[in-house]
Amino acid sequence: MIREFQLADWFTLANAVSGAGAIFAVISFLETGAVRYLQFACWLVLAALVFDIFDGRIARWRRTASLMGQELDSLADVISFGVAPAVIAYGCGMQGEIDRIVLLFFVACGVSRLARYNVTAASMSGDEGKVTHFEGTPIPTSIVLVGLLALATASDSIREHLWLGQVTIGRFTLHPLVALFAISGSLMISRIRIPKL
Repeated sequence: MIREFQLADWFTLANAVSGAGAIFAVISFLETGAVRYLQFACWLVLAALVFDIFDGRIARWRRTASLMGQELDSLADVISFGVAPAVIAYGCGMQGEIDRIVLLFFVACGVSRLARYNVTAASMSGDEGKVTHFEGTPIPTSIVLVGLLALATASDSIREHLWLGQVTIGRFTLHPLVALFAISGSLMISRIRIPKL
């Protein structure tokens, strides 16, 4: 199977590996408390974005786009821009019961958005066969959330110092900052049309 990989597919795999590495880095942070692991996780998601940008450009440049490459890209994006940002948020302190539900909602929205894109890509293509627009915000836009969490990490605004504090609703805990993940997830599954650059 590896022999069938195109150059762009290797960049896509680097995207997935970066996302998985970010998850492992957060686990290391939770075990050791060393903030450098949390910062490294944020940098790995940024690296994943760079690989994600280059895999598409390389596929177009070499005219090697394939159905396998498209599926591989979606799977990598789920890890790097869906699961990894949610895990980073958890590591930063969004660990309340309601926080977890919102973070799971965010991941589910990312998965759903990518599945919808894969199914409808052909119908959204213009005369040249290229997709002319996205429906809902692309999942890599979660890099904005990761950037915000990187800033919180750098300013030691994590865990009990997390921006906006926490709210207790009955027996459940909610960190209001997690609302950004709810908004991001909702925008991903919306019908908003965004031109593809």
